[in-house]
Amino acid sequence: MKFRTGGQAGVDRAVLDFCLENQLEVGGWCPACRMAEDGTIPTHYPLDELEGADYDERTEANVRDSDGSLILHLGSISGGTQFTVECCSKLCKPSLSVNLKFGNYEAIIGEVIKFMEEEKIKELNIAGPRASEESEAYDETRIFLQFFLSALRKRK
Repeated sequence: MKFRTGGQAGVDRAVLDFCLENQLEVGGWCPACRMAEDGTIPTHYPLDELEGADYDERTEANVRDSDGSLILHLGSISGGTQFTVECCSKLCKPSLSVNLKFGNYEAIIGEVIKFMEEEKIKELNIAGPRASEESEAYDETRIFLQFFLSALRKRK
């Protein structure tokens, strides 16, 4: 299993940090010059710079190059997260939107695992709001990923 994300502050960084700390395979495309809302994406994140690309082009490339997308949110979907939903539809890629607002992780995890099994996902793109749009995105994503990893390990 490989995870893919774009490197923006918020959900993307939570995915990158969690995967690196837990020695999970992670990568993805990031915009030209490793651009993010908080400056330059640090080079220790294993992302490939998409030459000449902006956020939208990066998002579309990550959707295109994955088997499916998990779209995390905290009650509403807008901005780049909404664009991810649109890319999944445009490229006919499976996606699942998950609301982390209420923290019912056990129920959510079952839904995510079922989605991944049904769609035969080996490389999962994970997207969601940037830090400036949702201040809790990073922390909620980390908590979700801990439950998710625990459930995946129990299934092996």
